[in-house]
Amino acid sequence: MRQLLICCFLTMALSPIAFAQVDFKAQISKSELGINERLRIEFSMNKEGDNFKPPSFNGFRIAAGPSQSVSNIYANGKSSFSKTYTYLLTPLKKGKITIGQATIEIDGSIYKTIPVDIQVKDAVELPKNPNDPNYIASESLHLVAALSKSKVYINEPITVVYKLYFDSKVRPSDVNPIDMPEYNDFWSQDIPSRRTIEREMFKGKLYNYVAWQQTVLYPQRAGKLPIAPLSLDVQLDVPTNRRDFFGNQVYTQVSRTITAGKRTLTVLPFPDEGKPTNFNGAVGDFSFEVKTSKNALNASESLQATVEVKGKGNLKLFSLPEMATPSALERYDPEYSEQVNTTLSGMRGSIKNTYTLVPQFQGKYPIPPIAFSYFDPKAKTYKTLESVELIIDVLEGPKAATPVVNAPNASTVAVPNVAGSFQFIAQQTSFKPIKQLPFFGSALFFVLLAFPVILLLLYFIIRSQTPDATSIARRHKARLVKKFLGKAKKNMSEASAFYVSLEAALHNYLKARLQIQTDDFSKEKMQTLLSDKGVEKDTVALFIQVLTNCELARYAPSSRSSMEQDYETAVAAITQMDKQFKS
Repeated sequence: MRQLLICCFLTMALSPIAFAQVDFKAQISKSELGINERLRIEFSMNKEGDNFKPPSFNGFRIAAGPSQSVSNIYANGKSSFSKTYTYLLTPLKKGKITIGQATIEIDGSIYKTIPVDIQVKDAVELPKNPNDPNYIASESLHLVAALSKSKVYINEPITVVYKLYFDSKVRPSDVNPIDMPEYNDFWSQDIPSRRTIEREMFKGKLYNYVAWQQTVLYPQRAGKLPIAPLSLDVQLDVPTNRRDFFGNQVYTQVSRTITAGKRTLTVLPFPDEGKPTNFNGAVGDFSFEVKTSKNALNASESLQATVEVKGKGNLKLFSLPEMATPSALERYDPEYSEQVNTTLSGMRGSIKNTYTLVPQFQGKYPIPPIAFSYFDPKAKTYKTLESVELIIDVLEGPKAATPVVNAPNASTVAVPNVAGSFQFIAQQTSFKPIKQLPFFGSALFFVLLAFPVILLLLYFIIRSQTPDATSIARRHKARLVKKFLGKAKKNMSEASAFYVSLEAALHNYLKARLQIQTDDFSKEKMQTLLSDKGVEKDTVALFIQVLTNCELARYAPSSRSSMEQDYETAVAAITQMDKQFKS
């Protein structure tokens, strides 16, 4: 009976542990928040686990974390365990954002949290607590889109400068763009900014500011055009009321998302009054010039004619007027070029079309004046510039059979109807053969035809039977190596045998070439004899070096690479000496 009671007691005591379930969940501080607020999310579990993996937090920036806390409590005969990973998140955009699943491994099994939906709304008003770092950051940091003008004409430039203002008591440590503005209905170009800190009055107070982004805009249509805002995520060091050990003020880091707000630009249409028929959208202040590289030349020579616009305005946004030429001047498609510099004040520079003209006949041909119209936004009027008439004097060349019509509006090259410039190939001649017998088909014709072929065949036959100097030298080298160094090459697997046979091969070569006994004299005498035979000093030194290596190999071990190198050196020395003996 006693044993039964003990078993029941143990079963009741262990049952909570045996049947305890794993609880892994995500808890958030709020499901709705403003874009300028923070979200606290905790991932907690009631049992120890490994390999915790948080979600990606898309749409949020991690402001702090993960911080980890563990609780293990035993009370009233019961134990409880809790482990928590905590993150502080800052939203990067408005709307519905889903935080994905976190995972952890507990007792060999993978557990996941349930995804959490967060609704991010417009910025909310923060409590006005002068000691709250978030409130200090909101009052000390501002982003403003400064427009150079609020009302412009189509294609008139404006500049938008995004200025980041911050109080001198806070210190921005990191700035990251969140939403870059998209300039719909504008031609835009970003201007690099040095982002140096300057000071100016803002809202009646002296602020530090940085020109964070600068863009030149050219509106492309009339009406109320919105300029999308720029949003930045800024990390700020904000002072607190605490001091460190040395009395210095302690700073805390605060994350703040700021936006410049949407701006609207009023774009005026071009006035209809006084609008030229050839106006094609040029806006600014320009000069216009048409010129040629030469005014006098011969027929079939070429010249270059340029149509150029210089000044300040939307140079990249309109086309140049077309040049009209007489039909006797062959005109090729123009080559476009530009030298335009874009600054905060807009585009400035020049654009031009270069035409290549080729006259066909003698005469004087006028290039009629060309008109160019543009709109001056300062004067609010249209202006028309006109080039002078240019005369092209063609001095030499064929004359046109019919008068050439100067077509000032011709956009294509007309081919004139002329006689005598080009004639068809003559079909009848008055030539007579000197001899009645034709050369073609005669015996001499076939002999001369076959003679080059026979010579070519003989050349190839003779050449194939006569070995060239390279082949002779290669075969001679092979015979030398086989005759004197063949045994050494066979003994290359054993160092001592290799060097004995190599040294013997070199001595045998000298015996054969000098008809002497090498045992009777030293290396110095060898050098003298070889020099007397016309062998060069470098070759002699190469030969002596191999002999020296053979002697040294008796007392020191040699590697395979050393034997191969000495063998190749011996081959080179014998080959070179043999050539120099002959010479």
